[in-house]
Amino acid sequence: MKKTRRNFIKNSSQFALGLGVAGFIGCKNDTSATDNNTSKETTPSTNSKKELFFKISLAQWSLHRALGMRETAATMDNLDFAAKTKSFGIDAVEYVNQFFKDKAKDTKYIDEMIKRADDNGIKNLLIMIDREGDLGDLDDKKRTQAIENHYQWVDAAHRMGCHSIRVNAAGEGSAEDVAKAAVDGLGRLAEYGKKAGLNVIVENHGGYSSDGSWLAGVMKQINMDNCGTLPDFGNFCLERGEKWSCLKEYDRYKGTTELMPFAKAVSAKAHDFDNDGNETHTDFVKIMKIVKDHGYNGYVGIEYEGSSMGEDEGIIATKKLLEKVGQMI
Repeated sequence: MKKTRRNFIKNSSQFALGLGVAGFIGCKNDTSATDNNTSKETTPSTNSKKELFFKISLAQWSLHRALGMRETAATMDNLDFAAKTKSFGIDAVEYVNQFFKDKAKDTKYIDEMIKRADDNGIKNLLIMIDREGDLGDLDDKKRTQAIENHYQWVDAAHRMGCHSIRVNAAGEGSAEDVAKAAVDGLGRLAEYGKKAGLNVIVENHGGYSSDGSWLAGVMKQINMDNCGTLPDFGNFCLERGEKWSCLKEYDRYKGTTELMPFAKAVSAKAHDFDNDGNETHTDFVKIMKIVKDHGYNGYVGIEYEGSSMGEDEGIIATKKLLEKVGQMI
């Protein structure tokens, strides 16, 4: 029988989080975020709603302004994220390491995060990792340092009962050289994660990684069960200009199609909505049909990043859109 997070904390408190995951026994979560079984479509009756083929989670970045990112004064604390998530009627979360960047090895703090999640009936899914070095760096020493910088987050995610850490496949050089380096960096990190039953998943997050065919090629070369992708509907910008404008963009529907065979999580990026509640940059019906057609029935994370409405309103609008689309397809 699987242990609860509270029992896990109690039984493992004697171990230091900084130790390697080899000392841990087992993992609370299966390394797969989905069971790859496509839900059968049924026509909803007049008085009942069709069950969605996916579950909804909340990505912490949706509240990045409230949490004090991008030169805004923080109006909420990282420890309050679980309770905030519950207020939206959502029961699963995706953390961002930047909001507790110095706490990876602080077992007392991590345990408090676990307690807050448990108290609110929230499931911890993954931690999104940034600013720990380039896993596709062409310099062997720098790449090795980046790999080792991520170890602490594997340990923290394991302790929290997450199924994955989300990382970036970044590097400077030719597409071929960075791909080769990324295969090495991601593969070695995945080997470390494997000891804890944890996935290492890559988001299309700028540069070469926003080229769906490039990232799919990297996944095929690594060929490990616990190394996969996190397709993000809105992160297919290949080249940026001034004020973060996108100068060159990869087709998001093509890219999502290419990344879904390796997906262990999905990010529903949203910015703006029309009067009917549809996202104006992404056809959610079209892209969620791609998700469904690949047999995915795990969590789809809300990641509102717009500025035309408040963060709370944006989260609610994205949730309503996902629910509407889920009923349609």
